[in-house]
Amino acid sequence: MTFMWRGGRLLAALALAAAAVGCATIPPGAGSNPVDPLEVYNRHVFDFNDRLDRAVFKPVAEFYEAVVPSLARECINNVFRNIGEPINAVNNLLQGKPADAMNDVLRLFWNSTVGLAGCIDVSAKAGAPRSNEDFGQTLGVWGLGPGPYFVLPVLGPSSIRDTGGRLFDFLGTDPLWYLDNIRLRNSLVTMRLLDNRASVLPAERVLDVAAIDRYQFVRDAYLQLRRNLVYDGNPPRLRDPEEDFDENGAPPARSK
Repeated sequence: MTFMWRGGRLLAALALAAAAVGCATIPPGAGSNPVDPLEVYNRHVFDFNDRLDRAVFKPVAEFYEAVVPSLARECINNVFRNIGEPINAVNNLLQGKPADAMNDVLRLFWNSTVGLAGCIDVSAKAGAPRSNEDFGQTLGVWGLGPGPYFVLPVLGPSSIRDTGGRLFDFLGTDPLWYLDNIRLRNSLVTMRLLDNRASVLPAERVLDVAAIDRYQFVRDAYLQLRRNLVYDGNPPRLRDPEEDFDENGAPPARSK
């Protein structure tokens, strides 16, 4: 409980600091998008996160990428993915996919043993790919909409639904939470954050070149990704407000 209280106070302080910075460029009509009614706040937090990242997290991740050999980085990444298998298994089960949940359990067993504590993803090599499930997706499968887009201090893009999902995953199913050694737990959490940050460096280089409005690009990409994950890569077509739909909600037939 002490950890939760301190973490909550830290996030609250960071949110206030982000809102107080006031350096973000706010375009006209900000907040009018139904998926992003909190855009003014979100842009301030996004700008704060970006400045913090460029000053601290990105240089550390680039140093890590430059110093640690690629095979070692791959091993570390696989280990943390292996630690996350219980999260995948629980959420697959909650989503009504017992076969996928069993696959996650078997992956955890084989990668933890034959794969040297997860360093080598032997399961993927054997044709058992890794799931990518979390409680935010589970809530989406249960019919809960994402709610407003919401940028978390330090942690970045999220939504109201996914923020609650992250909390459940960390406190409920993340094995690192159950480590009694606080110093070890904090070290592993920090290392996992560093690994995650380093893993997105290639994508960020593309973003720096392609995006005119980084905030909008990241928001739209995040929301699209999360929708695809909820529907396991096969989301229904979004309704175009300018299209006429019949009484059953079906779109008009398109001419070939």
